[in-house]
Amino acid sequence: MQLPRRDEPRAGEIGHIAVERPDPSMLLDYWNQPDLTEALFVDDWMLTGDAGSFDEDGYLHYEGRADDVIITAGYRVSPLEVEDTLREHEAVANAVVVGVDDEEREQVVKAFLKIEPGFEPSEELADEVRTFVREREAAYKYPRQVEFVDEFPTTVTGKVQRRKLKD
Repeated sequence: MQLPRRDEPRAGEIGHIAVERPDPSMLLDYWNQPDLTEALFVDDWMLTGDAGSFDEDGYLHYEGRADDVIITAGYRVSPLEVEDTLREHEAVANAVVVGVDDEEREQVVKAFLKIEPGFEPSEELADEVRTFVREREAAYKYPRQVEFVDEFPTTVTGKVQRRKLKD
């Protein structure tokens, strides 16, 4: 885990969201679990487990759960940002992006895609989608791996289980 920095983050830089104590909405500790409590707080800051970035105007943007952020070739990538771009492609009905282990880059971006009716999964379509993202996002954000799926693994409440896609 990286500790919160004491300096101001650069616009667009993804980092941990932390809340300064005291805050009325903040939990005080985990009941009878001092190790978890210690990991939750750094000095007077509570780490929320979420990742975010500030824009040029100082507004905070949610980038996803901190453990979902993909670190590839030293860059932090928000899966939500890549998913939004993928959904702009006419063939993509829905997309989920995860980081998968890679010896050279630590992780690479992998996209799981549900495609629209009338399109067929193929390596040509995968290449087209990669190019689509590469033309709209920074080069390190495009999905180096693409897998077409019929369904995403979900919880009983319908939330996608990203961890199952990583396995």
